[in-house]
Amino acid sequence: MSARDLLAIGQVAARTGLSVSAIRFYEEAGLVAPMRNNGGQRRFLRADNRRLSFIRIAQQLGFTLEDVRAQLAALPNGRTPTKADWTRLSTAMRGVLDERIVRMERLRDRLDGCIGCGCLSLKSCAIYNPDDEARARGSGARWVLGERNG
Repeated sequence: MSARDLLAIGQVAARTGLSVSAIRFYEEAGLVAPMRNNGGQRRFLRADNRRLSFIRIAQQLGFTLEDVRAQLAALPNGRTPTKADWTRLSTAMRGVLDERIVRMERLRDRLDGCIGCGCLSLKSCAIYNPDDEARARGSGARWVLGERNG
């Protein structure tokens, strides 16, 4: 590997859209592990661009750093991840994303009606949640969380 294959932190920031401080934070969190040159400056593999971009996207989708860490742990260290590596990672996340989509669609579709929250302030709640029966199932918006009323 030559010096041309390594990127300075500013180059990585420009390429990923992350701030230099964010990249340093992810390094401190153990999500990327840049090398150091003789002057002590960070040098990143080109593959780190993809890891950092993945972190940024995953966080925008609501995944925690612990979620991201667990997913990145499945990628190989010491070599650039292959398309198969990334496919395996994305497949693992797909189920979580699909469930979130279902919950968001349910919320969107039910938010203007009875959500089983126990408010009894809407006229329709007397029909869908008479006598606050949702309360027996726990606190919060029971119907929107996926429980069936009735």
